[in-house]
Amino acid sequence: TFSKAWGLAAMRVGYALSSPAIADVLNRVRQPFNVNSIALAAAAAVLEDEEYLNRSREVNDAGLRQLAAGFEQLGVSFIPSVGNFIAVDVGAQAAEVYQALLARGVIVRPVAGYGMPNHLRVSVGLAEENARFLEALSDALQAVRDGH
Repeated sequence: TFSKAWGLAAMRVGYALSSPAIADVLNRVRQPFNVNSIALAAAAAVLEDEEYLNRSREVNDAGLRQLAAGFEQLGVSFIPSVGNFIAVDVGAQAAEVYQALLARGVIVRPVAGYGMPNHLRVSVGLAEENARFLEALSDALQAVRDGH
């Protein structure tokens, strides 16, 4: 998809490399008119902008390092990542920490449905966004430990 490094998540643009037989099956199950002309133009434009792609990767890599360091400082484990998100083990039922984060205006994704009831999926943001999340996580973890 173009939602990660190219920053086109809302455009819902992707591509597949496949055999003609698989492409035929994919075309039969996809929604009609699933990508609009604006999304196609945006995808074509970002493919030409290597500087933007490199900068996006740099920001993401720095964000992953920032989050990993923050998790280490908070004493919580995480699954190392090379994507644009990271899974953190909050050491308790993640649903409680998720709710505490929501109350602090921070949205993450619980992943209990994937057999990881103690983990949250956190998207990498800009440095200031990551810092705000880490501060909110610290507060949320303390609130859950204190029973609030």
